[in-house]
Amino acid sequence: QVQLVESGGGLVQAGGSLRLSCAASTRFFSSYTMGWFRQAPGKEREFVATIRWTGDNTSYADSAKGRFTISRDNAKNTVYLQMNSLNPEDTAVYYCAAGRWGTRFIAGDEYDYWGQGTQVTVSS
Repeated sequence: QVQLVESGGGLVQAGGSLRLSCAASTRFFSSYTMGWFRQAPGKEREFVATIRWTGDNTSYADSAKGRFTISRDNAKNTVYLQMNSLNPEDTAVYYCAAGRWGTRFIAGDEYDYWGQGTQVTVSS
Protein backbone atom coordinates (compact mmCIF):
# COMPACT_ATOMS: atom_id res chain seq x y z
CA GLN A 1 0.00 0.00 0.00
CA VAL A 2 1.29 3.43 -0.97
CA GLN A 3 0.20 6.57 0.81
CA LEU A 4 0.43 9.88 -1.02
CA VAL A 5 0.21 13.22 0.74
CA GLU A 6 -0.10 16.43 -1.24
CA SER A 7 0.83 19.87 0.01
CA GLY A 8 1.44 23.35 -1.31
CA GLY A 9 -2.03 24.35 -2.37
CA GLY A 10 -3.58 27.67 -1.43
CA LEU A 11 -5.02 30.94 -2.64
CA VAL A 12 -3.09 32.89 -5.28
CA GLN A 13 -3.88 35.79 -7.56
CA ALA A 14 -4.10 35.36 -11.30
CA GLY A 15 -0.65 35.39 -12.82
CA GLY A 16 0.92 33.97 -9.70
CA SER A 17 2.70 30.69 -9.02
CA LEU A 18 2.39 27.72 -6.72
CA ARG A 19 4.48 24.62 -6.21
CA LEU A 20 2.67 21.48 -5.21
CA SER A 21 4.45 18.57 -3.56
CA CYS A 22 3.42 14.97 -3.12
CA ALA A 23 5.27 12.74 -0.69
CA ALA A 24 5.00 8.98 -1.11
CA SER A 25 5.34 6.40 1.65
CA THR A 26 7.04 3.65 -0.29
CA ARG A 27 10.67 2.61 -0.69
CA PHE A 28 9.77 1.60 -4.22
CA PHE A 29 8.90 5.16 -5.23
CA SER A 30 11.41 5.18 -8.07
CA SER A 31 9.55 2.32 -9.78
CA TYR A 32 6.27 4.26 -10.01
CA THR A 33 5.09 6.61 -12.69
CA MET A 34 3.63 9.65 -10.98
CA GLY A 35 0.84 11.87 -12.18
CA TRP A 36 -1.08 14.99 -11.27
CA PHE A 37 -4.81 15.34 -11.90
CA ARG A 38 -7.30 18.01 -10.94
CA GLN A 39 -11.01 18.32 -10.41
CA ALA A 40 -12.88 21.60 -10.51
CA PRO A 41 -16.32 21.99 -8.94
CA GLY A 42 -18.97 20.38 -11.11
CA LYS A 43 -16.43 18.98 -13.54
CA GLU A 44 -14.84 15.63 -14.23
CA ARG A 45 -11.37 14.86 -12.96
CA GLU A 46 -8.81 15.68 -15.62
CA PHE A 47 -5.22 14.79 -16.34
CA VAL A 48 -2.60 17.49 -15.79
CA ALA A 49 0.87 15.94 -16.05
CA THR A 50 2.80 12.74 -15.63
CA ILE A 51 6.43 11.74 -15.14
CA ARG A 52 8.05 8.34 -15.60
CA TRP A 53 10.31 6.77 -13.02
CA THR A 54 13.45 8.00 -14.77
CA GLY A 55 12.32 11.60 -14.53
CA ASP A 56 13.17 12.37 -18.14
CA ASN A 57 9.89 11.35 -19.74
CA THR A 58 7.03 13.75 -19.08
CA SER A 59 3.65 14.49 -20.62
CA TYR A 60 1.27 17.39 -20.10
CA ALA A 61 -2.31 18.26 -20.81
CA ASP A 62 -2.65 21.04 -23.36
CA SER A 63 -3.90 23.35 -20.61
CA ALA A 64 -0.66 22.81 -18.67
CA LYS A 65 1.93 22.97 -21.45
CA GLY A 66 4.26 25.91 -21.13
CA ARG A 67 2.98 26.87 -17.68
CA PHE A 68 3.34 23.79 -15.47
CA THR A 69 6.41 21.63 -14.84
CA ILE A 70 6.34 18.20 -13.24
CA SER A 71 9.49 16.86 -11.60
CA ARG A 72 10.50 14.24 -9.08
CA ASP A 73 13.18 13.58 -6.51
CA ASN A 74 13.46 9.83 -6.05
CA ALA A 75 15.81 10.28 -3.11
CA LYS A 76 13.04 12.17 -1.29
CA ASN A 77 10.13 10.05 -2.56
CA THR A 78 8.51 13.26 -3.75
CA VAL A 79 6.94 14.54 -6.95
CA TYR A 80 6.39 18.22 -7.63
CA LEU A 81 4.17 20.35 -9.82
CA GLN A 82 5.43 23.86 -10.43
CA MET A 83 2.53 25.99 -11.68
CA ASN A 84 3.18 29.41 -13.20
CA SER A 85 0.93 31.99 -14.85
CA LEU A 86 -2.06 30.67 -12.98
CA ASN A 87 -5.53 31.76 -14.00
CA PRO A 88 -8.96 31.27 -12.41
CA GLU A 89 -9.63 28.28 -14.68
CA ASP A 90 -6.86 26.45 -12.81
CA THR A 91 -8.94 26.51 -9.62
CA ALA A 92 -9.46 22.89 -8.56
CA VAL A 93 -8.50 20.20 -6.12
CA TYR A 94 -5.19 18.77 -7.31
CA TYR A 95 -4.44 15.09 -6.77
CA CYS A 96 -1.25 13.15 -7.19
CA ALA A 97 -1.33 9.52 -8.21
CA ALA A 98 1.08 6.60 -8.53
CA GLY A 99 0.97 3.76 -11.02
CA ARG A 100 3.16 1.01 -12.44
CA TRP A 101 1.33 -0.85 -15.16
CA GLY A 102 -0.18 1.75 -17.42
CA THR A 103 0.81 2.78 -20.94
CA ARG A 104 0.46 6.51 -21.53
CA PHE A 105 -0.52 7.29 -17.93
CA ILE A 106 -2.98 10.00 -18.90
CA ALA A 107 -6.08 8.12 -17.73
CA GLY A 108 -7.03 7.86 -14.10
CA ASP A 109 -7.53 4.11 -14.25
CA GLU A 110 -3.84 3.64 -15.05
CA TYR A 111 -3.00 4.68 -11.51
CA ASP A 112 -3.23 2.50 -8.43
CA TYR A 113 -2.86 4.97 -5.58
CA TRP A 114 -4.22 8.47 -5.00
CA GLY A 115 -3.67 11.22 -2.52
CA GLN A 116 -6.40 13.14 -0.73
CA GLY A 117 -5.87 16.26 -2.78
CA THR A 118 -4.88 19.85 -2.15
CA GLN A 119 -7.04 22.86 -2.99
CA VAL A 120 -5.73 25.46 -5.42
CA THR A 121 -7.77 28.64 -5.75
CA VAL A 122 -6.83 31.37 -8.23
CA SER A 123 -8.52 34.70 -7.80
CA SER A 124 -9.05 37.11 -10.67
